[in-house]
Amino acid sequence: MIELSNVSKTYKAGNKALRNVNIKIEDGEFVFIVGRSGSGKSTLIKLLLKETEPTYGKITVNDFILTRMPRRYVPKYRRRLGVVFQDFRLLKNKTVFENVAFAQRVIGVSPRKIKSSVPEILQMVGLSSKYKFYPHQLSGGEQQRVAIARALVNDPEILLADEPTGNLDAQNAEEIMRLLEEINARGTMVIVVTHSQEIVKRMKKRVITMDKGTVASDTKKGGLTYEN
Repeated sequence: MIELSNVSKTYKAGNKALRNVNIKIEDGEFVFIVGRSGSGKSTLIKLLLKETEPTYGKITVNDFILTRMPRRYVPKYRRRLGVVFQDFRLLKNKTVFENVAFAQRVIGVSPRKIKSSVPEILQMVGLSSKYKFYPHQLSGGEQQRVAIARALVNDPEILLADEPTGNLDAQNAEEIMRLLEEINARGTMVIVVTHSQEIVKRMKKRVITMDKGTVASDTKKGGLTYEN
């Protein structure tokens, strides 16, 4: 579960990025966060990643209270998150297999475990046959699948996807969203930040709309108002 209680964020320049935000997301939900540039979406993601701190309020993610968490616990907390970005952020000099394996090597997973888990996750994202390919040999959609595999290989409780289809054409975008829906069906909470109203309308999931640092609306499937 994720819960933000009366969260505000004001940057040093005086920019009020978030104003008294209250959001509750239950385990296993699929949620879109939408809004114009400057609405507070990026700040919200940074707070969940603990890249920045709120000025006021409380943030709870499962059994972690982020606003009270010592810095030494942040790496442990982040291991429970999977993160996917618009620009893929793959290591160009490493193969598909090595890119995914890297996420496990940095936390000390054994070579034996890596040898079994990476092929499993590549099969799930449909890239088993391209494990020896380098990023430049893949399409944009395939590169994003590698990024998703890397985000999932450590079995995170929550997947944060920041504009995951921003650099993709319509067909690849639809395939990536279908993959995220499959991941959600397996029990992972999925939070997608996007500008694409077309995707949001087609997926028919819960939608949180941000505007000028506030939650302008929060709707369930079918457009009903969501009640925490």
